[in-house]
Amino acid sequence: MTETVQQNKKKTAEILQGIYKNVKMASDSILNLMPKVKDSKLKSDLTVELSAFDAFASRTAKLLAEEGIKPEEEGIVSKTMAKWGVMMDTMRDSTSTHLAEMMVEGATMGVNDMLRILREAENSNASESTIRLARDVCEFEEKVVEDMKAYLR
Repeated sequence: MTETVQQNKKKTAEILQGIYKNVKMASDSILNLMPKVKDSKLKSDLTVELSAFDAFASRTAKLLAEEGIKPEEEGIVSKTMAKWGVMMDTMRDSTSTHLAEMMVEGATMGVNDMLRILREAENSNASESTIRLARDVCEFEEKVVEDMKAYLR
């Protein structure tokens, strides 16, 4: 394997790991929010989003496996801090409006991360399937932001 091919594989793996962490963080955040959701429409919307993020995680894991790499999970400390953050934030306000605001903030951060990852993928020799996945995730997170705006009052 030439050095260039090896560098491209390494870059593709880095990009895929970034996508995986992004979608798993979104999925974990929704799981952390779910017990606080009282509005049935919001719960339904979040369930659909959770399903989509899990599907993206599966797609990413499959592409990583094709590269011979195991997906990297977020550390226990990061997961615990995120869970505590949601718990503390929803303790003072667990209205649908506030939960939607939290989702908009999280999805906006996700979009920003995905745009950076996408630009990196497009400017490297990442595989077309990796670039397509990054675009799909980015578009979906933008849709999440738009969908959650309906709950803002």
